[in-house]
Amino acid sequence: MTLIWSGLALGAVYALVAVGYNIVFISSRTFNFAHAQLMMVGTFVAYTGLVTLHLPVIVVALLAAVTVLVLAGLEERFAVRPAASHETQLVTTLGAATLLNGAAQLIWGGQPLTVPFFGSNDVTTLLGGRVYPVEIVLIVLAVVLVVMLAQLSRRTLLGLALLGMSEDREAAMLRGINVKRLVLGAFALSGALAGVLGLFVGPKTYAVATLGSALALKGFVALAIGGFGSLAGALLGGLSVGVIESATARYLGSEFSNLMVFAVLLIILLARPAGLFGRVRERAV
Repeated sequence: MTLIWSGLALGAVYALVAVGYNIVFISSRTFNFAHAQLMMVGTFVAYTGLVTLHLPVIVVALLAAVTVLVLAGLEERFAVRPAASHETQLVTTLGAATLLNGAAQLIWGGQPLTVPFFGSNDVTTLLGGRVYPVEIVLIVLAVVLVVMLAQLSRRTLLGLALLGMSEDREAAMLRGINVKRLVLGAFALSGALAGVLGLFVGPKTYAVATLGSALALKGFVALAIGGFGSLAGALLGGLSVGVIESATARYLGSEFSNLMVFAVLLIILLARPAGLFGRVRERAV
């Protein structure tokens, strides 16, 4: 159970990244390669606020949310909106990710920084396994966030408008939906969530300039396993990747972790090319 808890907590981090990818993807069909780097910035802001400035947790959360929200908004305005196609946006968001990596390296350096958890740090026993409180919080956060966003997308006018944009952008515009404003709002929401989540991800992963690249890769794998556009799939995919990675490192060695994760991804995509919860849509040409 200790191994399972550790894997689920790590998978929850990947799931949170995948959920951030999905927020933007559902609204605009854009894959934001820089979202993991935005979460990385959130961990650094959390470190700066808690350790360097000794600010209250609520203030640090607001500071991280606003900082990353602004960065996400700037990314949408200057890296996504001017791009003519989704293929071009892949390149521009990757450029934004590279820029954020370099900026983090210059500002905070390359050494891992310990982000303190504002709750208890005492190891507890749960269902026969040893687990840290922050790991339990990460798992609960991932589940609660997916449930809340699923309800938002299905039961509110805003969520239905975002889904309508995803289905047919031109039809949504004809119905009076301000597409540009809602896409900007989706980027801002994903950025604000990434900033706040940095307070919880940082204690598990540390704040380090290479964190964005690692989370981007595993978050993408989690999304591919679960299915693009599926929030439940992002959760299941992330948790699966975390458990597979932890179990492989324990029994075969850490050098085989990535190999096993991608082997499972390949098997799933061969059986279901759209992912476990993804849907293949046909369109008349």
